Amino acid sequence: MYLNKDSIQQLEKVDRLNLINSITGISPANLIGTISNDSIENLAIFSSVVHLGSNPPLMGFVLRPTKENTRDTYENIIATNKFTINHINSDMIERSHYTSVKFDKNESEFQKCRLTAEYLNNFLAPYVKDSYVKIGLNLEDIQLIKSNGCRLIIGRIDRLYVPDSAIHKNGNIQLDLSNSIGVGGLNTYYSLDKITEYSYARVDDPFFKEA
Repeated sequence: MYLNKDSIQQLEKVDRLNLINSITGISPANLIGTISNDSIENLAIFSSVVHLGSNPPLMGFVLRPTKENTRDTYENIIATNKFTINHINSDMIERSHYTSVKFDKNESEFQKCRLTAEYLNNFLAPYVKDSYVKIGLNLEDIQLIKSNGCRLIIGRIDRLYVPDSAIHKNGNIQLDLSNSIGVGGLNTYYSLDKITEYSYARVDDPFFKEA
């Protein structure tokens, strides 16, 4: 299949949506937890979480335009400056998927989707108890993407929780051992299996001498 920009634009809406959302490959599947000033908990699934730097430790996620639709995640973060990112594991895929439903503002996705909110070490925003890898973040910055009205929400890691058994001796999180999963497009989920591991790449590595 070959498509140019005109033929992409001429695709049926759903076909174009599915194609462009899945063309990036497998993305991390996460639940973002927030709470309003009225103590209403919110939980939403995102596949756009990215690493932005380790010193300071920054992460971000892309939020769709807020003009036409109310985005409780966005409003709660603006109000409290706090949010959590929680890895989805294979035991909670279905429940996590349905947090994408547009519930009423006064309804909690935690309750509707049978997920348990967890508050740890006096952090304001709720974590997902069912998740094995949980990250608490303070709002650091918001960047408007002028091309389409999306926003990059940037948070600084304040605290994190990872099972000891999933930490490699070099500090890496072994995602297969934390049972974390990935998502392709909007609704296709994948398990993560470790294939191999290499040392930090350097110009004098034997790899270049074998060429």
